[in-house]
Amino acid sequence: VLDQIGARDERRASSGARDDGAMVLIHCKGKSDDHQFLYETTTETPVATVVRELVEIHNLRLRIQRLKVEGDELAQHGPARHPDKQGLDEDLQAEADGVLAPERGPTFCKDPNGKRDGNAPVAQVATMLRKALDDAAHVASKKQVTERRAVTTKKMLMDAIDVVRGAVMIAYPMGIPEWDPVRMDIEADEKPGDTPAGADVLDPTNAQLWWAGKQMIASNKLAAHVGKNEKTKIIAKLQKKGAGAPQREAPVSAEEQKAMMAYYHKRQEEMAALEANQEDDYANSAWADSRALKSHFSGVGGSR
Repeated sequence: VLDQIGARDERRASSGARDDGAMVLIHCKGKSDDHQFLYETTTETPVATVVRELVEIHNLRLRIQRLKVEGDELAQHGPARHPDKQGLDEDLQAEADGVLAPERGPTFCKDPNGKRDGNAPVAQVATMLRKALDDAAHVASKKQVTERRAVTTKKMLMDAIDVVRGAVMIAYPMGIPEWDPVRMDIEADEKPGDTPAGADVLDPTNAQLWWAGKQMIASNKLAAHVGKNEKTKIIAKLQKKGAGAPQREAPVSAEEQKAMMAYYHKRQEEMAALEANQEDDYANSAWADSRALKSHFSGVGGSR
């Protein structure tokens, strides 16, 4: 697992931003700002294929985000307790039953929420597990778009999950319970549903792709909507069927809007300062010199 982590770090260091080849670049966005990534395809690819692959990447990113949250809990508080026993305090239960509390190892770390049994791995293994989780979260992060302009692929995400799987196997060679959320996300993806984990998960057969305020028809090729230029870059929205047209993109980004507001605020302060200034020191400015044009052509512009 350490070799896999090291090899991936080398690939990350050697791989820069996107290489502008002859591929259509789709900046895919979901219903929130965190649900965005870059995807490459060709104009001859059917829209149905593009939607299916986008949904797979979208769901894998959600899967890694869940793994990150639950995996950090696993590294700190150990495997999950059985659902019937979650939330119960073993010490209080043992005291009420008149029995001794169960023996605990040197790495025991009690879960204040009572969700996990507290049997954490040793410190070195926990650090390795957290690093694998951090690397996986980095691959699935929106920073791949906002900072690196790097394309996200299904293979990249699956490789990251495999590294986490190996780290969990090293931390718990005997395995973790089948009801542990970490094991559930490592072995299979969450199904679409009304649960918090499944609310954002999409079904490939029930997803739509929108661009320029219009839905892309699944039976068409991508060229029917974006043209045949293989270097096209678009921003598309992925969502469930029946949700209607997504909200249009803002004319400027949040960062650009902040910069514009800061500029206008500074400009307003400068104008207010000029209005309040009743002195005539402006007469010493170059723009107020009535002889500036004559001095410029006579070559004595620097003299007064």
